[in-house]
Amino acid sequence: MITITEFQKIGVGLSGFGVFFVLFGILLYFDSVLLAFGNILFVSGLAFIIGLRRTAHFFFQRQKLRSSAAFLGGVALVLLRWPRIGMLVETYGFVLLFNAFPIISFLFHLSAPPNFNDLPSNRK
Repeated sequence: MITITEFQKIGVGLSGFGVFFVLFGILLYFDSVLLAFGNILFVSGLAFIIGLRRTAHFFFQRQKLRSSAAFLGGVALVLLRWPRIGMLVETYGFVLLFNAFPIISFLFHLSAPPNFNDLPSNRK
């Protein structure tokens, strides 16, 4: 059985509240304060769950630098009160960063538009 430390429990709570505040900020027409608060909670919760060193290693791997820059740049844009552009950039970075995780990969492929060349009416 996997043991969960108190820091990891706090991290799950912080990340959960971060996701809640981001979704609530989107629901309230991109309220920049809620989005910024949710972003800060999510990133700090991630640091509590996997640790500071692993979080820094996760974000700053050579093959993930572009996606990390997009995600953290989106967070910075939200903090600078440009919530719509920031959330677009952040979503792009989030999908690229967490694409290796099965649930994100499944959701991304589920929401992707279909390839029209694969439709039965286009086959010869």
